[in-house]
Amino acid sequence: MKKLLLSIDQGTTSSRSILFDLKGKKIFSSQIEFEQIFPNSGWVEHNPEEIWRVTLKTIKEAINKSKKLKSKIISIGITNQRETTILWDKDTGKPIYNAIVWQDRRTQKICENLKNRNLENSFRKKTGLFIDPYFSATKVKWIIDNIPSAKKFIKNKRLMFGTIDTFLIWRLTNKKNHFTDATNASRTMMFNINTNKWDDEILKKLNIPKSILPSVKNSADYFGTTSKKIIGEEISINAVLGDQQAAAVGQACFNKGSVKCTYGTGAFAIMNTGNSKILSKNKLLTTICYRLKNKNTYALEGSIFIAGAGVQWLRDKLKLINNAKETEKIANSQKNNDGIYIVPAFTGLGAPYWSPDSRGIITGLTRNTNWKNLVRAVIESVAYQSYDLFESMRKDGSKPKIIKVDGGMIANNWFAQFLSNILDTNVLRPKIQETTALGVAFFAAYQVGEFKSLDEISRKWKKDAMFKPKFSKKLRVNLLKGWQQAIRKTLA
Repeated sequence: MKKLLLSIDQGTTSSRSILFDLKGKKIFSSQIEFEQIFPNSGWVEHNPEEIWRVTLKTIKEAINKSKKLKSKIISIGITNQRETTILWDKDTGKPIYNAIVWQDRRTQKICENLKNRNLENSFRKKTGLFIDPYFSATKVKWIIDNIPSAKKFIKNKRLMFGTIDTFLIWRLTNKKNHFTDATNASRTMMFNINTNKWDDEILKKLNIPKSILPSVKNSADYFGTTSKKIIGEEISINAVLGDQQAAAVGQACFNKGSVKCTYGTGAFAIMNTGNSKILSKNKLLTTICYRLKNKNTYALEGSIFIAGAGVQWLRDKLKLINNAKETEKIANSQKNNDGIYIVPAFTGLGAPYWSPDSRGIITGLTRNTNWKNLVRAVIESVAYQSYDLFESMRKDGSKPKIIKVDGGMIANNWFAQFLSNILDTNVLRPKIQETTALGVAFFAAYQVGEFKSLDEISRKWKKDAMFKPKFSKKLRVNLLKGWQQAIRKTLA
């Protein structure tokens, strides 16, 4: 029987289950989108039951496919949208509120209050993160403070917290296992990345009981076995990684200094810093890249909140395009950007500005501006935001010579080339662009002994295309000047 790996990739806008063979070749994929809920300005929620329903459906489709192929799924990996927060009742398994999504900004006041108490430095030294609504901690606090049933469940020791990986493991193992991995834990703002433990002092400051938190395991580890009752099969879950860290593994960023940037709903650059933690002087995050055999490999990370989400906005709200594929042709049809810049600060600005109050702007409009300028400006904005991130890395002493890229937007050749031009760096696209799902599948295989080393995983990585910078220095500097002016206006 052919051995297959099942990767469950629970993202911000859809859930996917992908079957890979041991060479990393994609055999089958099932994907279902789910609803984005916006109850108030700056609030973003998901229905956890809907996430469970669509994820389960994709898993069952993948299992059925493996049977038709007369293959055996030997291991499961789970990768997930990070920071998104769910609290549920231990007895019934029912969430007490919708999942509060990583993009949600409702806890801004809580964050300001913590900063006013001069806690940012101590939080940052322990967690590697800035105090920001982006992370899970203040979302947990908001639910406990605002949802009446939370306090009752805490009293009866029935409340459970999890990021999406934890919620899925809990359901897949039929309420047996309450686990997360180190990469997801490191994004909650409650986990001390020096001691590898939930931080008692932070929990006390936020008034969050430790009893609700999951146990933290390695990224490749035994997370339990799926229940036959739930999915019809007993298969072991052997790897869990937050989506950006999974992409770093899928891109074989195992060497110190290697960098990947994923262009999905948001865009996230991760640089492997080995076993040393770099506390950025330029507003990047320090995070866990992966943890194997109880040893952390650390990373510097920069987060852009709106990348592919900007393309969705063009499609769903402005109705300028029918699908993302059209953007390549439209951007190409414009000789230049006509001085039009869009800063897509729809949910504030991430690194290196960390300005949750900022909102999006369009600048440079004239009588000559047309809808195609707007489409191109949204695509360009992702490259400019990337420049800001990599400029911060450079100031922190790291200038990558090559950036490996992945994610939905990277299929757009115009964007990939423009990115290389603006960053003035070679941009490398892999053959398999499902790097997030692939990374966690490879760790799942590693855990069950199919791969003996990270080198073996590295050898599976294959190049699709290399984009080299083609802009003159003058053109590049002028475009960036226009962007920096637009950023100043946004921050003002």
